[in-house]
Amino acid sequence: MDFALTDEQRSIVEVTRAFVERELYPHEEEVERTGVLPPELAAEIRRKALAAGLYAANMPEQVGGAGLDAVTLVLFEKELGKTSYALHYTGVARPSNILLAGTPDQRERYLLPCVRGERVDCLAMTEPEAGSDVRAIRTRATRDGDDWRISGTKHFISHADAADFVILLARTGTDDTGRATMSIFLVDLDTPGVALHDGYRNVSHRGYTNSIIDFDDVRVPSDALLGEEGQGFALAGTWLGSTRLQVAATCLGRAERALDLSVTHAARRKQFGQPIGRFQGVGFKLADMATELRAAELLTLHTAWRYDQGAATDADIAMAKLKATEMLAMVADEAIQIHGGMGLMDELPLERIWRDARIERIWDGTSEIQRHIIARSMLRPLGA
Repeated sequence: MDFALTDEQRSIVEVTRAFVERELYPHEEEVERTGVLPPELAAEIRRKALAAGLYAANMPEQVGGAGLDAVTLVLFEKELGKTSYALHYTGVARPSNILLAGTPDQRERYLLPCVRGERVDCLAMTEPEAGSDVRAIRTRATRDGDDWRISGTKHFISHADAADFVILLARTGTDDTGRATMSIFLVDLDTPGVALHDGYRNVSHRGYTNSIIDFDDVRVPSDALLGEEGQGFALAGTWLGSTRLQVAATCLGRAERALDLSVTHAARRKQFGQPIGRFQGVGFKLADMATELRAAELLTLHTAWRYDQGAATDADIAMAKLKATEMLAMVADEAIQIHGGMGLMDELPLERIWRDARIERIWDGTSEIQRHIIARSMLRPLGA
């Protein structure tokens, strides 16, 4: 197996790393202190990301994206993940790949403007009574002549306050076994009956907001349906696979930054007449952090390689997300321990990385859900 990066991959990593250090790092303190990403700053970053060719990097070249393969996309996301989520995800957007399932008209109205940085999408699946159990979704879309009427409530909807339209998962019927069937709709947020409310205060990813969206008998035309009626789960699956890999990749970046800071501190900080890294209690922490990071990185890259081959399973992706998110929690915690009291002060990014790490084991599928997927894949072939 050849683990070497291609010249193109090295170039993408270098360009992305330079962009993050030059354009995003300087704004971290402001976003963390205020909890707000100013719209004018987001627009400025978006403009620079477009000029640098970093915007919509997950999209195929045919629609104006960078057309990165999964392995290169993991390397790209890893570099972006070193900084504030609000800065890199809002300013250097990666539109949902669900939009690729759209009709030519939907591509013109929704997908292509997102790739060009003219519109912003958000995805609404989670509800107050439906988190991991997607089948419990209550938001319902019913036919009304040639139109659809949608009613229900979504919450924890990431960056909806910066979005122009929502990619909505709603119940549209039942199958032969009586289970709910789902469909996906594209709904402009200025449609009558759609109400956007402030979400909850979150200790993780300050500046990257969540919202509550109410749909009160919202009428949308038949062409708002994305893909086929009743096939919402299948479409959502295409999104979940790529986003779980994305979560894993950004966790690698933050863990690497925390480890780099820890190594530097352990080499320069002296106690009892020598660098603290020479003490076994600190040196062994560094060794364990580095080993766990390497293992998570190799697992994530291998999963991305399988994704490019069309061979990645749900269990492969679940393993990558599980390992990377839990590795980040360990590395962030140990980094703070190595830094002592200063690790918890906001003069360093470690307390942010530590706080931000907590949500990664919850969103895009909890660690328990990932373990369930992995265990199920092992037992099913044996009939269990």
